[in-house]
Amino acid sequence: MKTPAPGRIHSIVLVLLSLAVLQTSKAQKVQNDIDIYSLTVDSKVSSRFAHTVITSRVVNKADAVREATFQMELPKKAFITNFSMVIDGVTYPGNIKEKAAAQQQYSAAVARGESAGLVRATGRKTEQFQVSVSVAPAAKVTFELVYEELLARHLGAYELLLKVRPQQLVKHLQMDIHIFEPQGISFLETESTFMTSKLAEALTTSQNKTKAHVRFKPTLSQQQKYPEKQDTVLDGSFIVRYDVDRPLSGGSIQIENGYFVHYFAPDSLSTIPKNVIFVIDKSGSMMGRKIKQTREALIKILDDLSPHDQFDLISFSSEATTWKPLLVPASTENVNEAKSYATGIQAQGGTNINDAMLMAVQLLEKANQEELLPEGSITLIILLTDGDPTVGETNPSNIQKNVRKAINGQHSLFCLGFGFDVSYAFLEKMALENGGLARRIYEDSDSALQLQDFYQEVANPLMTSVAFEYLSNAVESVTQDTFRVFFKGSELVVAGKLREQSPDVLLAQIRGQLHRENITYMMMSHVAEQEEMFRSPKYIFHSFIERLWAYLTIQQLLEQMVSALDAEKQALEARALSLSLSYSFVTPLTSMVITKPEGQEQSQVAEKPVEDESRGSRVYLGGGLKLLNGTPLFGPPGPPAAASPFHRMTSRLVLPELMSPLAPASAPSPTSGPGGASHDTDFRIKGTTPTALPFAPVQAPSVILPLPGQSVDRLCVDLRRPQELVNLLSDPDQGVEVTGHFETAKARFSWIEVTFENPQVQIHASPEHVVMTRNRRNSAYKWKETLYSVMPGLKVTMDKEGLLLLSRPDRVTIGLLFWDGPGKGLRLLLQNTDRFSSHVSGTLGQFYQDVLWGPLDTADDSKRTLKVQGRDYSATRELKLDYQESPPGKEISCWSVEL
Repeated sequence: MKTPAPGRIHSIVLVLLSLAVLQTSKAQKVQNDIDIYSLTVDSKVSSRFAHTVITSRVVNKADAVREATFQMELPKKAFITNFSMVIDGVTYPGNIKEKAAAQQQYSAAVARGESAGLVRATGRKTEQFQVSVSVAPAAKVTFELVYEELLARHLGAYELLLKVRPQQLVKHLQMDIHIFEPQGISFLETESTFMTSKLAEALTTSQNKTKAHVRFKPTLSQQQKYPEKQDTVLDGSFIVRYDVDRPLSGGSIQIENGYFVHYFAPDSLSTIPKNVIFVIDKSGSMMGRKIKQTREALIKILDDLSPHDQFDLISFSSEATTWKPLLVPASTENVNEAKSYATGIQAQGGTNINDAMLMAVQLLEKANQEELLPEGSITLIILLTDGDPTVGETNPSNIQKNVRKAINGQHSLFCLGFGFDVSYAFLEKMALENGGLARRIYEDSDSALQLQDFYQEVANPLMTSVAFEYLSNAVESVTQDTFRVFFKGSELVVAGKLREQSPDVLLAQIRGQLHRENITYMMMSHVAEQEEMFRSPKYIFHSFIERLWAYLTIQQLLEQMVSALDAEKQALEARALSLSLSYSFVTPLTSMVITKPEGQEQSQVAEKPVEDESRGSRVYLGGGLKLLNGTPLFGPPGPPAAASPFHRMTSRLVLPELMSPLAPASAPSPTSGPGGASHDTDFRIKGTTPTALPFAPVQAPSVILPLPGQSVDRLCVDLRRPQELVNLLSDPDQGVEVTGHFETAKARFSWIEVTFENPQVQIHASPEHVVMTRNRRNSAYKWKETLYSVMPGLKVTMDKEGLLLLSRPDRVTIGLLFWDGPGKGLRLLLQNTDRFSSHVSGTLGQFYQDVLWGPLDTADDSKRTLKVQGRDYSATRELKLDYQESPPGKEISCWSVEL
């Protein structure tokens, strides 16, 4: 490998974040000049530890120098470990340095006004890395980015997220994900926000007990958005989710190259009852969508409380008030009363966090003194706020001190920061000091779901006071080995080094407390067997446990620094910095220095962002005016709204022989122009007086039912029942149920829900979005946002027209659609209905039982009778719009029934 000659390079400082994707210059012509002829993503997941390499090769096809930009998005929790460029056969590597050592170069670059090759936060889960380089005519450049992360178990699944956004067609584009899990892979599913049915042909998945390989290798034609165009459809996320088998011992110890990792997640334990207090901010800044979403989420969360739980609510603005003076059991009566209280929470006033938090602790202490807390139960405080304290005690340090003193290690505190106007650092420190964690809730249409998801993470405590114990002569440099609570769906991870003279068998003991008893797990692992197991697979990233140990240690040290005192903080920082440099991790304490050819930018700097970096970039004023980095925008508070994915259709009727323009009226109408001339032409039928046209636009029915094997192949059904929950379909043999909520006044569904037994998946569709729930994990998708999700026994797809299809092998296919034509609203579609069983039932399901069509009415051949399970329905031949066609739809003549 060639290296740059001394004196012919300049150092470019990059304080890196994390992320990945590839793009060229913004100008279309320049974009065409820089051709990406190869883009590969190779991700090796070895026992939860992911090592990802992104390689992009470009060539400058222009006859002049052009700038090529390498831009990638990667997970926020990932650490970049290497970046390099190969230009004309010369390699320009990246080197990790202490951040302080790069400050002088950084300051000099800023003083010269030079731009930074940067890394920045771009989404909830991702950060973006970007660097540019000038490319001579016909020259080639190879970019390579490497990053690593430990996949955390969240609500029963590990998730590997990859971003794919080349912004042009790529001749050789390939993604390979190799997974090796010695415990065994219990399930594996893929999901994509850009996949089409054509692209799906390029996706293959192979799997055995312990290994899986996912490959995506689309051809140029498969990548094309439109035939004979150069636009690509590849723009979005590709996700692999999986879980592993759980032995009776609850975990697994794995050993490789002198290091061990211990995973622990028993799944057969009973949930420990909890005493939870919800502390809800109702200050004026919560007004509007935030308080509405908070109420919505709180009502759902209250429904999820177990009858064995106890709870109370505190709402606060300038003052704090309790719903009940004492905690109450989560009985049906109490939950319903609490939901009514939550419905009435209104936003106004200031923000008195201190008094609200102390009131929550006092409630728990009072219940404890009066022996109202069940034996073996745990206590949780969940705080939701969207701003900094403005009333009462407003000094964040004093509030943290007061809360820490009051809790005194007896309760766990979880802090949720709604939006970007709150100091996340303040909430994070307060939570970590009190045995909990903090979470950002992003302002979006799915904020309520984010709140519900967070609650699901802490809803089911299984063990408390968990401690891992190993023989002192066997291990050293062990990561965190005591944990306050273990929650269902998560996983506890401990890693460390084996001592040089360690025994041939590594023994471990895990102690913890269940609801009413203590429990101890014993585990053992044979060192030689483990070493051999990880030596054989060719595609596994070797020495991964050592790097996993370093990664986990650094993450925990950075977390401990948040709540540490100054002297301790310095020691923690020194150790985290030393490990970051030793293992070449770009962390908040390090920078990457990249060399570039002579004559290009002297210095560039980008730093790994932290949660509070965006504070101050959003300023909210009254009336929905938002200043974003000084630029005024108009719209409701929250992130800039994307253009509506739906479009309106205006009907126009033309009857050339029957219609003629009418003279303007003498008096000007409200829409008249100067002199009374109307801007709109008034059409009337010849020979009639000016009255409303005697016809209405053709509407789409509530449901179109295909009826295979019947004399009538399609039936249009309109619901005319009062607003209520409707059981639309239920087929126990198919393991599916479809329900909906129909609003008669608006003649539309407010929501439709599809529930499958196997796999256990629920799809909830509303006019706003689609929510897919599996294993208590919610995923929200906007209509017309491409989706392709494959899991065992179910495929979920959505196209750009907004058609969501739920298909299973040898089963009925169910479709959901947000119809944007006349009769706008949610629609249900059914395919392969001949596969319904004889046990199908429900308002619509009944039409797949015994159906008999009567003869045409002798007086009116547009009417006939339909007999279903002994009940007669009047059917009328009418014109309807087929919503299965794109808006404005296609007119069809069908027999219509009102239910």
